[in-house]
Order: sequence, then structure tokens, then C-alpha cells
Amino acid sequence: MNEMKQILDPIFFGNSLWQWTIAGLIAIGVFVVLIFVRGLIRKQYEKLAQTPHKELIELPLQVVSRTTTLFILIASLFAGVQALVLPPKLTTLAMTVFTIAAFWQAGLWGTTFVLASLQRRAEREMAVDRAAVGTLGIIGFIARVTIWAFVLLLTLDNLGIEIKPLLAGLGIGGVAVALALQNVLGDLFASLAITLDRPFVVGDAVAVDDFNGTVEYIGVKSTRLRSINGEQIIMPNANLMSARMRNWSRLRERRVVLNISVGFETPAAKLANIPKLLRSLIEEQQDTRFDRGHLAKIGPASFDFEVVYFVTTADYGRHMDIQQTVILKLLEAFERDGIEIAEPTRRVVLEAPWTSAALESVSKQVTDQGSKA
Repeated sequence: MNEMKQILDPIFFGNSLWQWTIAGLIAIGVFVVLIFVRGLIRKQYEKLAQTPHKELIELPLQVVSRTTTLFILIASLFAGVQALVLPPKLTTLAMTVFTIAAFWQAGLWGTTFVLASLQRRAEREMAVDRAAVGTLGIIGFIARVTIWAFVLLLTLDNLGIEIKPLLAGLGIGGVAVALALQNVLGDLFASLAITLDRPFVVGDAVAVDDFNGTVEYIGVKSTRLRSINGEQIIMPNANLMSARMRNWSRLRERRVVLNISVGFETPAAKLANIPKLLRSLIEEQQDTRFDRGHLAKIGPASFDFEVVYFVTTADYGRHMDIQQTVILKLLEAFERDGIEIAEPTRRVVLEAPWTSAALESVSKQVTDQGSKA
């Protein structure tokens, strides 16, 4: 016993070896327990995440599972230090290190909670309100910036740095930073305008300048489109807000103008029936609304008809199906009634006797004009 007492009696930094041993055992025990608990929580979360149904407890488990090993180590050491009697400076240092680690771990928990909550909201809203997806992305970015800004300020405050003068200096320097980053800030404010005004949402088919595509993602700086050819188009938000855009997904109905020309040989009675025929063919189709149909003009080589109708759906494929059906049925009716579609032709009428030289001259002129055409 005396030998054991002699071994444990020496003093190190104001504490005996026995006290240091107790503190070490406490730190190791706390570390092992916390690592074990975190492992159980992660396994339970992974198990719940594989199910399609979102459990109420799944979100807290996801947040706690993001506890870092570094924070667990610092917390364990801080728990062990409580069994020692240290000088005030070391005690203050230990408290400061633990407090700062707790702030950063809380920031990680907070961002995990915000992003997970927004992700759940986006999954629910996607089916009913696609605009919410872009809005939630911007909200997530602002929330992350706010959380980590508070964490940084609290860290500096615990390190003994005066925050008020720092904030004043940042306010002055912020002007210079804003001038240097005006393009980035322009895209940021444009993303906020997109979020609030909602000129387009994820999934909309849009046309910007010469680009056509479907909106895939609305970010803080840029928006990504998937073009009709398959490639991804990345456009800065500021450019999108300053450009003239066509949002085809918000098309309520499509106006269609159909022009038809028939030959001069068509009798007047058949000409009068053509607008009626077109109206009946169009009204037979679903998702259409007939507007008007007229013999619009007498062209150089044909009678020209103009028909206007509306397709009451935004589906472009449906519009083309209707137009194809109308044209095919019209051709069948023309074939049945003996009406010919006009072709560009030129006629030369000779009303007086012509000499062979004059005929050759006219023939040459016609040939020359045809070759020029």
C-alpha cells in the first residue's frame, strides 16, 4: 500500500497522479459512451431513411447524427477536466475551447435541421407548387449564411475580440466589397426577385433569347435549363431578369392560323363551301375553338383562304396532332370534291398570229425567266 501511495502521491500541475487518472478515466468513459450513442442514433436514422414514410422522430435523429467526433472529443476532455483543480487561466481556457466547439457544433446542427426541413417541404410542395422549390433553395442559403454569421460572431466574442468596432469596420469595408462583387450581388438580388416575383418555377418550359429549355434548378447565382437538345444551359440570374422571356408552361391556349390556296379552276359554289368545311373539321376536334374562316384574297395564281382557330391546351404535341388531322381530312374532302391545291404556275396566252421568230423570242424570254427563278 505504501508503494502504491508513493506512486500516486506526486503532484502534477496542482493535482495528484490519482486525480489525473480519475480525470482520464472520466474523459475516456464519456468519449466511449457518446461515440456508442451516436452510432446507435445513426443506425436508427439510416433505418428510418430507407422507408418512404417520413417519421416524426426522423428529423431529430438526422440532426443528432451530425455530431462530429472532434466535438465529442472536446466534450469528453472538458468533462474529465472537471475532476481536476486547475489554475484560473487553464480553467478559463478549457471553458472557452468547449464553448467555441459547442457553438460550431450547434451551427452544424442548425444548418442540418434547416436543410432537412426545407428538403421535406420541397418534396411535399413539388407536386402542388413547383415555385416553392426555388423559393426554399434561396431561403436555405440565407438561413445558412445567418447561422454561420452568428456562430462566427459568438466565437470572436468568446475569444475576447470587441464585436462592435469590428461590425463598424465591416460596414465601411462592405462598400468596397459590394463594388468589387457587384456582379455576384446582382445575381443574388436577381435570385431574390425570382423568388418573390416567380416569373418562372422549376419545371417550366421557357425561351430566353435563342435558348429554349426546361428549368431544372434555380440557384443563388444562376439558373440551370435543360435544352430541347439535351444539354444543360447555365444562365446568370441577372441576365434572366433583364432579358425578355417566354414562359411556354403558362400558355393557356394557342392561336393557329391556317392558310390554304386552291386553283382558279375551282367553281364559286365550291369556294363558298370551303370555309364551312374547315369549320366543321376543326369543331370535330377536341380542345379546339373555331374563330373565323374566310376567302382572304385572290392571289396571282390561286384563291387564298385564311382560317383561325384556338387550341385550348398548352400541349404542343396535342396542337400538332389536331393540325395534322385537320389537314389530312381537308385533303380527303378536296380529293372527293375534285378541288386541287394551287401550285405556283405561269401562263403565256397568245391572242394573235405569231411568226416563228416571235414565238422563238417569247419562248426564249420564258426560258430565261424560268432559269432566273
